[in-house]
Amino acid sequence: MKRLLLAATLSLLSLPTFATTGAARERLNAFSTGLHALTGRFSQTLANANGDQGKVSSGTLALQAPRQFRWETTAPYKQTIVADGSRVWLYDPDLEQVTVRRQSSEEAQSPLTVLTDLSQMDKDFKVTEQGEHDGLVWLRLQSTSKDPQFDFADLGFDASGLARMAFKDQLGNTTQISFAGWQKNVAIPAGTFEFVPPKGTDVIGDAPVLQTQPVK
Repeated sequence: MKRLLLAATLSLLSLPTFATTGAARERLNAFSTGLHALTGRFSQTLANANGDQGKVSSGTLALQAPRQFRWETTAPYKQTIVADGSRVWLYDPDLEQVTVRRQSSEEAQSPLTVLTDLSQMDKDFKVTEQGEHDGLVWLRLQSTSKDPQFDFADLGFDASGLARMAFKDQLGNTTQISFAGWQKNVAIPAGTFEFVPPKGTDVIGDAPVLQTQPVK
């Protein structure tokens, strides 16, 4: 389940941008206009195709225009995903392993990173307003690709902005994410969107030549 949850988070990073009109789109505009940096908290659950639900994971996230992203799971286990604008790093301290790959243009246009760049819109998706339920107004994204990464992704907005996301992948796994504590255009500490593998960590993938740092 831990690996499924990580895969679901990566799908989240690679969902392209969207545009539509209606109540949910209006709330997105209100939340995102003038936004260049964002921090917050999340809680996340994943249910497999049989409906079996894993533990709730939680942590923090940070975004910064145009392509930087940090997703830090702190409970019930630790895991880190960093998109530095060039590469995406997936660090699992329990395995003492980091996987790295080049950051694609699709990952620069995900539903989260687009919050800091509304100029990237209306590509390769059927996007429909889903009305109001659970106290939120919703948008649904459905890919027009011949090889979509997910069946659908729903984004729910309250009066303050993005409150929830829900998406179903091609294996039938459903991920639910709730957000809280958004802080807009705050000063994000230097180094937040950098990743240096701790000493002794196995590095797998397309990594640049880096120095390692001691494990803290």
